[in-house]
Amino acid sequence: MASLKALKLRIGSVKSTQKITKAMKMVAAAKLRRAQQNAEAGRPYSDRMAEVVSSLTSRITVGPQSSQLIAGTGKDETHLIVLATGDRGLAGAFNTNIVRAARRKAEELEASGKKVLFYIVGRKGRPVIQRVYPKAIIAQHDTSAMKAPAYADALAIADDLIDRFESGQFDVAHLAYSEFRSVLAQEPQVDQIIPVVAAKAETGGAAAAAVEYEPDEDEILAALLPKNVTVQIYRALLENQAGFYGSQMTAMDNATRNAGDMINRLSIQYNRQRQAAITTELVEIISGAEAL
Repeated sequence: MASLKALKLRIGSVKSTQKITKAMKMVAAAKLRRAQQNAEAGRPYSDRMAEVVSSLTSRITVGPQSSQLIAGTGKDETHLIVLATGDRGLAGAFNTNIVRAARRKAEELEASGKKVLFYIVGRKGRPVIQRVYPKAIIAQHDTSAMKAPAYADALAIADDLIDRFESGQFDVAHLAYSEFRSVLAQEPQVDQIIPVVAAKAETGGAAAAAVEYEPDEDEILAALLPKNVTVQIYRALLENQAGFYGSQMTAMDNATRNAGDMINRLSIQYNRQRQAAITTELVEIISGAEAL
């Protein structure tokens, strides 16, 4: 059984931890509001961008002159998973869930005979992937100095991916991130971003409207397709930041509550041992007095 001094030190240690977790919860809650606003503000633009590009892709005839971001490389052998996670922990299962979704996708692709590579964005995804797929990581984009996601960061990642795609390092790229739903719910997503997935043709409805391009089709798509990749990556970074703070706030709230429960249990144990020690001393004093 622990001594009174040991129990007192442990109670003080848990109280210090509780102060830290409570402070981290408050900081995460303050940052969550801005991050959530940014993520929600970026969704309409990114969703509409994806719809427009997908719709245009379904209306054009793919030929030798078409962009590779639409036509692809002509193969479906090597798949790249862009794994976007956070740079810090203490956020519950936030990073773990994204990595788990990416690994499930990789296992599905490998089961169908595909080669899988990884492009790591953020620090928390690398240790697991490096252990499970030690030779599959082709690059890592460091985001540790990024206080808030910026469009320039997404542009740098997108440019690097497109360069690698056009040089033939992979045939298809998937983006793994966590979509922010609420403080308690962040849902991992794995979406294909290269090449563009064409929208399914509508059946049973009116004929598709004719599309006239001004300037020409190639010039428009040459500007629109790379921007779409950048916008989808930027959205993933914004969603991840909001999801991280939401998960961290929940985790620190749970940790604060658990610390409070532990303090109560240790305090009860301390008081019982202290009472037992006092009772023992009283019995010894009374026994000594009776002996005299």
